[in-house]
Amino acid sequence: MTRRTANILTGILSVGLLTTLVFRLTNVPGGMFLSGLALGIMWIIIIVLTCLILTAILNRIFKTKSFLTIFFLTTTLGFTYFHYKLYSPTLTIVVPTNYSGEVDLVLANVKDNILTLDTNGIGYIDQWTFEKTYTRPIVIDQEGNNLDSLLVGFNPTSFWSKGKSCCIDNQEIYTKGFKIKRNKKEDAFKFRSLIDLIDRKIIKTIKPDQHTLIQTETTIDSSENGITK
Repeated sequence: MTRRTANILTGILSVGLLTTLVFRLTNVPGGMFLSGLALGIMWIIIIVLTCLILTAILNRIFKTKSFLTIFFLTTTLGFTYFHYKLYSPTLTIVVPTNYSGEVDLVLANVKDNILTLDTNGIGYIDQWTFEKTYTRPIVIDQEGNNLDSLLVGFNPTSFWSKGKSCCIDNQEIYTKGFKIKRNKKEDAFKFRSLIDLIDRKIIKTIKPDQHTLIQTETTIDSSENGITK
């Protein structure tokens, strides 16, 4: 293979991965101020700069190889890894017929995700699914009707809401959720306690962070001193 051919082939592969990466970033949830696309482009710039430095080092070792070939190969590896990090499964969720209201997927110690929800709109997912899922799910009822038009996401940049409820044996439970809205007068999102609704045998509990502990201690101290907040 000639140097020119190697440059062309590796270049096509690298640019192709970059193009699909930018397209995928349009569906990635953003942060507090920046969209997922803006944050993703920042990471792409970091990857490209890192690959330039790495290419300069490798070019001194593999002197017979083209600088562009090495650069395109390193960016291909970088973009492939970024693709992997951005992967999100598209969940298929089954809800009771005519169900309306909150849908909560609870972090649980399960081998297979439980995506057929109970009458309270609650299902259970494993750690990997909880961490990786951000794409809009496919939601159907028990009769097979597609409910996509009734789904309400958390906000324009992030479909899934993230929440936690306290406490079970001084531990928190983590959830991801959205809403099925059949009536326009319904509130988009409202808090509900899941502690008495979930299957405690399979849930995965997490030790509260320092902020939660402070809140708990403050509440206890206030109660002991007869202070009402």
